[in-house]
Amino acid sequence: MNNFKALVEWLKQAITDNEQFHLGYADEASEFVRFNHAKVRQAGQVQQASLTLKLINDGRHADLGITLSGEAGLDRQRLADGLQQLRDTLPLLPKDPYLLLNHNAWQSSNEQTRPLPDLARVLEDISQAAEGIDLVGFYAAGPISRGFASSDGAFGWHRANSFNFDFSLFHANGEAVKASYAGHTWNSAEFAARFQQAREQLEFLGRPLHTLAPGQYRAYLAPAALEEIISLITWGGFSAQAIASKGSSLQKLYAGEQSLSPLVTVDEQISGSLSQAFSTEGYPRSDVTLISAGKGEGQLVNSRSAAEYGLSTNGASSDESPSALQMAAGGLAQADILKQLGTGLYISNLWYLNYSDLPAARLTGMTRFATFWVEDGEIKAPVSTMRFDDSVYNLLGSQLEALTAERELLLSASTYSQRNTASNLLPGALVKRLTLTL
Repeated sequence: MNNFKALVEWLKQAITDNEQFHLGYADEASEFVRFNHAKVRQAGQVQQASLTLKLINDGRHADLGITLSGEAGLDRQRLADGLQQLRDTLPLLPKDPYLLLNHNAWQSSNEQTRPLPDLARVLEDISQAAEGIDLVGFYAAGPISRGFASSDGAFGWHRANSFNFDFSLFHANGEAVKASYAGHTWNSAEFAARFQQAREQLEFLGRPLHTLAPGQYRAYLAPAALEEIISLITWGGFSAQAIASKGSSLQKLYAGEQSLSPLVTVDEQISGSLSQAFSTEGYPRSDVTLISAGKGEGQLVNSRSAAEYGLSTNGASSDESPSALQMAAGGLAQADILKQLGTGLYISNLWYLNYSDLPAARLTGMTRFATFWVEDGEIKAPVSTMRFDDSVYNLLGSQLEALTAERELLLSASTYSQRNTASNLLPGALVKRLTLTL
């Protein structure tokens, strides 16, 4: 934080009276381990830091990314060079009619310092759990920091520790079970239980495939499968810009023409999450209830949407997608899932999802990995890959029977350029009817 503050103070002195700035900061110190055939194949560490400088002058603005070296003099020079580059660029740009700056000198600081697991302990737990199993996986852990400062005196700082172990267990026949274990604090017993569940599912994959005819089936969607549905919905579903321009898949929900089950409450829960409580546009972020008991409630509003549509911004990201989404838990106990399902599909994962009818919130996609046919509360056989096509208003509305009491924290496994801080905390969902088409 001190290095970032020093650069902020230098920049305040370097700008002219007509200029304003936003300065974003990101760093990480990460451990990465890759596994193949249940053995460590690659291990390493990444330490990096960067700035995003926005220069504003007379309604014009431009951005520049700067990689930091960790050496104070060199980093100041890089920032000075970036400032001059933006000064040369601004006169070439038109004024932005939707530029809405926050001139408040807000302050925000959050440090989640719960200790991360010792890597040796993690490797020992994984090695013991994966004895005799063909495991492929990726482990990432370490502190991630985000910062923001403006020429108006705003300053935000966020630092959080996290780990994410994303793995697959492969059967000799090529079928696989995909699972993950993520969070702030590594618990050996919790990990062992999570792994044992995947291991038990792997054994069923050795049975002959059960082929289903297209039709409607009772189904249980595990949290990872539900996440695929939720992730597609969040592509503009809660966006104020998309809703105002009639392009949201949840348009009918927010218009009051459709509803979801009263069991469904969805929040953007920034507090306590891995996501920072401020936006890259310089606005504080707070918790937002997006869906309350099946009814559309809050929207994610960034500053551009606020300026264009006369709304109040709540610090949403540039794409107005949630980064710390939570769905409220239900009352279905984990131990009772198969019994309550009775006869139908147990779906661990989905993939290749897209809209088949966006205004109707109708989705299509494929089952993936450990999907099983269940009869009388017992898993009988794996199911061959199937395509589904159904509406969110069915799956999370009229056909939703129960949500699980236990929820799973699913962290983004993305490491493109840097580790991602997005997360979903989701239950599993028992639905009375899921439509399979192929």
